[in-house]
Amino acid sequence: MFDKVLIANRGEIALRILRACKEMGIQTVAVHSTADADAMHVRLADESVCIGPPAAKDSYLNIPAILCAAANSNADAIHPGYGFLSENADFAAMVEEHGFTFIGPTAEHIKLMGDKIAAKEAVKAAGIPVVPGSDGAVKDIDEALSIAEEIGYPVLIKASAGGGGRGMKLAQNASELPDAIKMAANEAESAFGSGEVYLEKYLQKPRHIEIQVLADHFGNVVHLGERDCSLQRRNQKVLEEAPSPALNAEQRAEIGAIAAEAIAKIGYRSAGTIEFLYEDGRFYFIEMNTRLQVEHPVTEMITGIDLVREMVRIANGAPLGYAQEDITFSGHAIECRINAENPVTFMPSPGTVGIYHAPGGLGVRVDSALYSSYKVPPHYDSMIAKLIVHGTNRNECLMRLRRALSEFVIDGLETTIPLHQRLVSAADVINGDYNIHWLEKFVDKDA
Repeated sequence: MFDKVLIANRGEIALRILRACKEMGIQTVAVHSTADADAMHVRLADESVCIGPPAAKDSYLNIPAILCAAANSNADAIHPGYGFLSENADFAAMVEEHGFTFIGPTAEHIKLMGDKIAAKEAVKAAGIPVVPGSDGAVKDIDEALSIAEEIGYPVLIKASAGGGGRGMKLAQNASELPDAIKMAANEAESAFGSGEVYLEKYLQKPRHIEIQVLADHFGNVVHLGERDCSLQRRNQKVLEEAPSPALNAEQRAEIGAIAAEAIAKIGYRSAGTIEFLYEDGRFYFIEMNTRLQVEHPVTEMITGIDLVREMVRIANGAPLGYAQEDITFSGHAIECRINAENPVTFMPSPGTVGIYHAPGGLGVRVDSALYSSYKVPPHYDSMIAKLIVHGTNRNECLMRLRRALSEFVIDGLETTIPLHQRLVSAADVINGDYNIHWLEKFVDKDA
């Protein structure tokens, strides 16, 4: 096993990885910007290295600084967490070239799945259903108009190299398409350095269903069930749950098997997530995330499998040690992403934490790096905590979540806790009757 792992991230995910390593007897190295000198992961790591000023481009995205930190601390491996460099194929390759182990998939698979068009072609060949659309990047407006006419309006224009909603536009009809393509291409060029875009059929009321997979170096692959991530705002997930209230056991087993078989065919290794849109009983591939997901705890809660630990073991060359029939699912889990934002306007609200009290009790987990007097910096993503609750069934889980939210105190700055309190009391959420467009309408009522 590795002696020392450098964690190339910050916040709750850096702390999450640190804890898994500590439980495996692995020493940890925290890297941090000057803004994060007092961060919890820095305080708890065996060693820490400052890698630059607050701006992410000068610190957490500074590849030479991270590699130097790994070399100077004699680390064996680097875990990228999520965000920042986690899906940067060049970084993964450079980590390996400099003699460290990248705790994640190969650079080739990161690159393949980072190109949305190539990813779509690869999974389609491996047997995964895809959303109807262009076979690749559209060459010009005439081709786009022809494809849109064939698959039917409305259509989505999406960045080939993108994600997170950037470079994505909707065209309701042929007259809107040219401008939508131009705007999407410009946004994609600015965000990702590539203006290539492609078309997909816009599904009216889909759910966002994703399948968690684990694969080792020996061709063994398992799926760990699905997560329902349909409660989204501006293509950003807000609340996730597992299992999905929209699927039955037969559908769950079918799409899980399809995902696992496809992953085996392409020779993938490590943790990965295949994301689908689900509508009218059919699944359509949208993308694959070649990293640990923010919402991974809900899967851990219903399976009892530590995904970070498994990533470390796989990177070290260990086999999975279990087959699909060994995976069991127990109860229901829901995760609320708590952001330092105004719960109505969603304006960021960085500041100093006053009183901090995390909820507890049976089935309650809080992943956060907050503490009283901690200064939440304005330079990074606004997510400051994840509240994850598990129950024997969905109703018990919702009741426990309401109780836990009522106990959660983060004083000194605005948070989205009030939004989550409203969500878990909304009739549609209680009934599991929502889709990826539901939350936007729910939020707009109070805007």
